[in-house]
Amino acid sequence: MNREGADGKVIEITDKEFVQLSNYIKENYGIFLKKEKKMLVEGRLQQVLEKMGFQSFTDFYQYVISDKSGNAARLLTDKITTNHTFFMREADHFHYLQKEILPHLSSSIMHKDLRVWCAACSSGEEAYTLSMIMDDYFGKEKLFWDTKILATDISSAILETAKTGIYNRQSISPLPESWTRKYFETIDPNTVVVSDKIKEDVIYRKFNLMDKVYPFKKKFHVIFCRNVMIYFDNVTKDNLVEQFYNLLENGGYLFLGHSESIDRSKSHFKYVLPSIYQKRI
Repeated sequence: MNREGADGKVIEITDKEFVQLSNYIKENYGIFLKKEKKMLVEGRLQQVLEKMGFQSFTDFYQYVISDKSGNAARLLTDKITTNHTFFMREADHFHYLQKEILPHLSSSIMHKDLRVWCAACSSGEEAYTLSMIMDDYFGKEKLFWDTKILATDISSAILETAKTGIYNRQSISPLPESWTRKYFETIDPNTVVVSDKIKEDVIYRKFNLMDKVYPFKKKFHVIFCRNVMIYFDNVTKDNLVEQFYNLLENGGYLFLGHSESIDRSKSHFKYVLPSIYQKRI
């Protein structure tokens, strides 16, 4: 079905087509799209349908489910996921990590192997902030530590953006001035790039939190998964929280977004502060 838009014909998504796509997205990526998101889905995929010559969202859905290369699924996730983040977002988390958690972990971890996972890293601001915190906290001692950050996301496109480490100068204004001087290089008056020293300590990988197998050889001391579970239904949230619990070392910490919380009647996590939880020792 078509309607007239500003640039000509617009391909409308029917209720049936929205249900097809939203069920596929939930089943494969955990993202629960309410009915109110119908127009958002239509808008985000409009140019894809036009560019690829599809006449309907049914044609696009058939393309997604029949494509064995994975390209269609990648295209869908790149378009449908929301990648909104910024440096020092929910800054109290980073302050607590640096002032309370790192002193404890640095004195108790064996073999100087500190494992941190930044899940749903988006365009990289959170992962690079964590890397800067590590460098700032450990200083010269960092040479004797493995403090690399694992940063994962479902979107291939946003991971490529994150890897560049290139940002608008204004976007780094929430960071301490000493960090902006130490950890960024100027490309032009409006653009900066994360220093190689910080970039090299972040390992980017594509990963779907809905995968049945989590291919991690060692458990983590800290997991950041913030502002992700707001897109999941309760069953998916509970299952993911259980996965995180099993992936943490005893006494390890889980950081969620400020608008997220854990149902403690269904979890063994210990509440520390709003949106900060600890695996019971």
